[in-house]
Amino acid sequence: MGQSPTITIHVPGPLRTYCAGAAQLSISAHTVRAALEDLQQSQSALYRNVCDETGTVRRHLNVFVNSDNVRDLDGIDTTLRPGDVVTILPAVSGG
Repeated sequence: MGQSPTITIHVPGPLRTYCAGAAQLSISAHTVRAALEDLQQSQSALYRNVCDETGTVRRHLNVFVNSDNVRDLDGIDTTLRPGDVVTILPAVSGG
């Protein structure tokens, strides 16, 4: 597959406490799944707050690649390209 593209993960405020306050993380990954696996190794506290014990993204979070929700693409198997931005967003609800 060659070298993995470098992408940026944008971390929302409530989750920054789990990655030493970082607003962004730069990693190399071919897919969202690979990016999450990298987080599992390098930012385990953040990973545990993003994914459950089965490795599934928690239901109250949405993951976007650029402006597209991965649920509308190929899920966590969505392919990443150099410069892509992966954003983790808490779901918003209310009435």
